[in-house]
Amino acid sequence: QVQLVESGGGLVQPGGSLRLSCAASGRTFSSCAMGWYRQAPGKQRELVARITGGGSTYYVEAVKGRFTISRDNAKNTVYLQMNSPKPEDTAVYYCKADCPTRAYWGQGTQVTVSA
Repeated sequence: QVQLVESGGGLVQPGGSLRLSCAASGRTFSSCAMGWYRQAPGKQRELVARITGGGSTYYVEAVKGRFTISRDNAKNTVYLQMNSPKPEDTAVYYCKADCPTRAYWGQGTQVTVSA
């Protein structure tokens, strides 16, 4: 069983920066690929970035060069560094763990990008 708790969301100005954290419980964290997803009002949930247990990363084109996903297996935590956010990045951001036996979702954290 893995439980995920996101933090770090809030209001940020365009061009600023914000770091999201996702703390995971459970011993299998290092074997799980971790992802950040987001869902804006009226839109489907979409993948933003993903990192494997070995550290390989993937980013959706819209955030390449601005967002960075990383993980600290010793702390059972995955991060999403958001630099130069844009108003269109406003959404609820969710952490997801793709583990060998099943997937787990966090509850989400709101990110609002506005002046």
